Amino acid sequence: MTRLSTFDKALLNLLQSDIPICSHPFAEMASRLNTDEGTVLARLRELKAAGFLRRIGTFFDSNRLGYQGTLIALKVEPSAICAVAEAVNRYPGATHNYEREGAYNLWFTLLTPSAEHESNILAEIRSLRGVEDMLKLKANKKYKINVQFKLQ
Repeated sequence: MTRLSTFDKALLNLLQSDIPICSHPFAEMASRLNTDEGTVLARLRELKAAGFLRRIGTFFDSNRLGYQGTLIALKVEPSAICAVAEAVNRYPGATHNYEREGAYNLWFTLLTPSAEHESNILAEIRSLRGVEDMLKLKANKKYKINVQFKLQ
């Protein structure tokens, strides 16, 4: 697949900004697109396999839900990067875990319900084999970037 159909574009537009909050969101989307749930799900699988779609997920206002977020930069021995990344990924509040070039080579965000909870998790991560240093980068100001690609 190299081109998006009119249906694909309408589906992707809905997916970016208007997923219904209900027990069967894909059936509701199908209704809006004059098709059935099976067609929507099959098309989404195909779009994902073709690289047009990476993930389906939600964004929440973590502060309003009582969570605090922190960007964490780890300096990890290169031989331990995969093991540390896998360990970090096991924490439910860890997101955006990615490897970067430079001394601090593994970065992630951590959402926690309290400073104490954050402190406990970071102490565990800090003690992992291969972790040499850690930076906690608290945000001074919140920026919300909402990129949507309106497909015509």
